[in-house]
Amino acid sequence: MQLCFTLNEIGKAAQYLLDYSLTSVIRIDGEMGVGKTTLISEAARLLGVEDVVNSPTFSLVNSYKSNNIIFYHFDFYRLNHPDEALDFGIEEYFDSRNLCFLEWAEKIKPHLPIDYDHFIINKKKNGNRVLIKINNNEKI
Repeated sequence: MQLCFTLNEIGKAAQYLLDYSLTSVIRIDGEMGVGKTTLISEAARLLGVEDVVNSPTFSLVNSYKSNNIIFYHFDFYRLNHPDEALDFGIEEYFDSRNLCFLEWAEKIKPHLPIDYDHFIINKKKNGNRVLIKINNNEKI
């Protein structure tokens, strides 16, 4: 399943992301600058978050709360080894059943839960984006 969108239609893409996520852990892959954080920020807005949602590149995780929903936004870009995620308790975040958005999750692949939703954002030559939902049993 996939959705083509422009950056002006980021709300449509964020709604697609929320509508087609069946678990509390949502992995979003894509090259640097493709719009992963922008997509997560828009999803947060749709969930009622009024705070500015920024990339947690240096803090590794940011937490947000709205409408009795707690969610976490992770950015694993700076990790050098998958086990570094264990140092800050990634398993406890996943076990909390709170919503977890993951950027650069390929860096912690051995520690991902069995069930998670996986999306990829690709940038087309014309600047538009394609958001693709991957089944966990598919090879990419």
